[in-house]
Amino acid sequence: MNTEAFPRPVALIAGVAGGIGSDVARRLDAAGWCVAGYGRNAEKLAVLQAELPGLHTIIADATRPDEVEAAVQSTLARFGRLDAYVHAVGSILIKPAHLTKIDEWQRVIDLNLNSAFYGVKSAVGPMQAQGNGAIVLISSVAAQAGLPSHDAIAAAKGGVNGLVLAAAASYAGKAIRINAVAPGLVDTPLAAGLLGSEQARQFSEKMHPLGKIGRPANIGSLIAWLVSPDADWVTGQIWSVDGGMAHVRPRPKV
Repeated sequence: MNTEAFPRPVALIAGVAGGIGSDVARRLDAAGWCVAGYGRNAEKLAVLQAELPGLHTIIADATRPDEVEAAVQSTLARFGRLDAYVHAVGSILIKPAHLTKIDEWQRVIDLNLNSAFYGVKSAVGPMQAQGNGAIVLISSVAAQAGLPSHDAIAAAKGGVNGLVLAAAASYAGKAIRINAVAPGLVDTPLAAGLLGSEQARQFSEKMHPLGKIGRPANIGSLIAWLVSPDADWVTGQIWSVDGGMAHVRPRPKV
């Protein structure tokens, strides 16, 4: 593959119009990357493209492997290379197992685990041809801490964690780095249903030891670093960015 036509690095972002995906797109665009992104909502993609005129947008469904592969091929056709793939696709379902309908379970697995696998599968092809690359997936604090009523999402994101570890080992010899970021609750449109009232927001804030909800910038800044040359010795890691929720137990207030 000829990577000389576009000397600038190229990133493809799944879910580019979402809260985290758009933050990453802005950061990489400002850093001089060529940025492509895909999603299902043409209107949201158009709004982001108006903000970032150099953005190459693709309408594709992350749960359809043929469309994911087409998005990768469209990026290659436009820029001639693929240096980074960021999978900012997922969902939130707050239900215990016995109240989770089978179609809800299947949708959670499809959006969070299957789509991540499709992204890795498609992205590593051109990266192997180049002999380098970086992939970042989105996990969740739910896969690291036992949270009530997170049964389906914890299972799906636990699968993402396993995928990161195995794929990082599979492709390390090709200099392809694969990592994940595991957020707590982040103030994005995806989380709007959980933050719809002041009471709900305060409850969610108290679940995090640092006492606040995350911002897209907290996640996007780490992802931008993980795909950069500064992180070229980092692979197979699950990075907690969750206000301390997964690993910190603060002293109880009296």
